[in-house]
Amino acid sequence: MAATVAVEVWNAGTAGSPSKNDDDALRFRTDDSPGTRDATNPCIIPSSGTSWSYWVHVALAMSDSFTQINNIRHYSDGTINWTLGTGGMVLRGNKDTGDNGVAEGSYEVAAGTEGTTGSELASDYTWYSGETTKTANITSDTSGSPATIDTTDYSSADSSKAIVLQAQIFNDATQGTQAAETFTWLYDEI
Repeated sequence: MAATVAVEVWNAGTAGSPSKNDDDALRFRTDDSPGTRDATNPCIIPSSGTSWSYWVHVALAMSDSFTQINNIRHYSDGTINWTLGTGGMVLRGNKDTGDNGVAEGSYEVAAGTEGTTGSELASDYTWYSGETTKTANITSDTSGSPATIDTTDYSSADSSKAIVLQAQIFNDATQGTQAAETFTWLYDEI
C-alpha cells in the first residue's frame, strides 16, 4: 500500500503548535485564515510603498503505509500572473543552506494589522532571521530547480516541514480578484 499524502495548511494555534487543516487551496489575506476563500480581509494596495499578506504555512500530511518519504520539494510554473505592482511577488521563506521549510516546533503565528497588512516575512519571522537571503521569489522555484523544503526521512504518519509563503503588494498594483495559480509538491517514496 502506498502513502496517502495531502496538502496541509497551518494557521492560528500558538508558537510551535499550529492548527493543521487538510486543504489544497488557499487565499492570501490580511488575517490568519488562509483556508477561508471569501472576500473578507483581502490584501490591500498601499497608498505608497509596500504591503504584505499574512504569511501562510503549507506542509504535506503523510499517512497510511509507507517505508520512507523524503526529499520534499516545491515549485511554481515560473510565473505568477497577478497584478501585484512593480516588484510585487509571492515570496517563499529561504535558508542559505539546508531545508527551506519550517519544522512545527519553529512555527510562528502569522501577524500584522488585520485588514491592512501582514508582518514582513523577511524581517519578522525568527526562523529566517540569520539568513543572508531571507526570502526568494517563488517564480525562481521551477520544475527544473525546485526548492528543497524538507530532507527528513519519514517512516510513519507525520507532517513535513512547512513552506512559508507571503504575497508582497506594491502601491501600483491593480485591484481585483486574481486568477488561481498552481504550486506543485514533489517527494520520494519507497
